Amino acid sequence: MKLAILGAGNVGGALGKGWAGRGHSITYGVPSPGNPKYAEIAGNAGSAKVTDVADAAKNADVVILATPWDAVPVALAAFGDFGGRLLIDATNPLRFGVSGLELGVGFETSGGEIVAGLAKGAAVVKTMNQVGFAVMAAPKHYAVPPVMFAAGDDENAKKLALQLVAELGFDARDAGPLKISRLLEPLAMLWIGQVMTHGAPGDNAFAFLSRQTP
Repeated sequence: MKLAILGAGNVGGALGKGWAGRGHSITYGVPSPGNPKYAEIAGNAGSAKVTDVADAAKNADVVILATPWDAVPVALAAFGDFGGRLLIDATNPLRFGVSGLELGVGFETSGGEIVAGLAKGAAVVKTMNQVGFAVMAAPKHYAVPPVMFAAGDDENAKKLALQLVAELGFDARDAGPLKISRLLEPLAMLWIGQVMTHGAPGDNAFAFLSRQTP
């Protein structure tokens, strides 16, 4: 499939490399495609194309939103109408508060729901937001597959998102409708807290385990 990744930072780079390794064609949509800093990221993702967001929209089968939270409105506006396509929302609505890094929204809405309101014609699925990029880069290197939940209202789009997540090596699980993003974004905050406050390595991950039968 043709995947357009909006944003080419750590998360976008890890996802592009992983999906390129599964045979998908990657295009990065960024504000300044001529910047030489994108050359290594594109090379790691199967010699991915780097272009502006509007151009990335033209032929994409699936779009992945991997920008910083404050860049989301501009990126989605530049993309235009999604025409019913799957939009994987890998962002978290983070901000700096009086106590440090925190979520900017919570009980009454979520970043995923805000993205759905901004992304015209998109079938939004919140996933790939619950761990850091070091986990996304090599999920197959764990004793058990790291878990990754997905939330969305369009069942067909969510099925496709879960397929793509599983291809990377995650234990991909359906978390329910898009409003469950209100739980998945705090789960990301829990992971961030373990790394930033409690000294956990950046490649730590969550797992969803079943008890072994005696």
